Amino acid sequence: MPRPPATLPEDIRAYAREMRGRMTDAEALLWQLLRNRRLVGMKFRRQHPVGRYILDFYCDEKQLGIELDGGQHTEAVVYDQLRENWLREQGIQVLRFWNNQMLSETEAVMEAIYKAVVE
Repeated sequence: MPRPPATLPEDIRAYAREMRGRMTDAEALLWQLLRNRRLVGMKFRRQHPVGRYILDFYCDEKQLGIELDGGQHTEAVVYDQLRENWLREQGIQVLRFWNNQMLSETEAVMEAIYKAVVE
């Protein structure tokens, strides 16, 4: 059942919009593979705000978030865990991949996303 749109804080909305304009190579590749319902007809959004967090990619129908992480995330383990716990409490499953995985193991990443979408 679709939820009514929540009012987003303007700073989060502006930051998400800014992030859409400066995607990493890995994000750009994944977006090309997900956009326009290319994966089993599912609609994905990029840099989608949820609460005070922004998910790299999000499918509302499946409540599935996808995160592509760069090296900075090795230093943000506690923050990432708190964030993931909060998202899980909201009913959102999060798949997490490294940028280099997306670029060098594209097929395996897409297979994992496909399995999450169809199950």
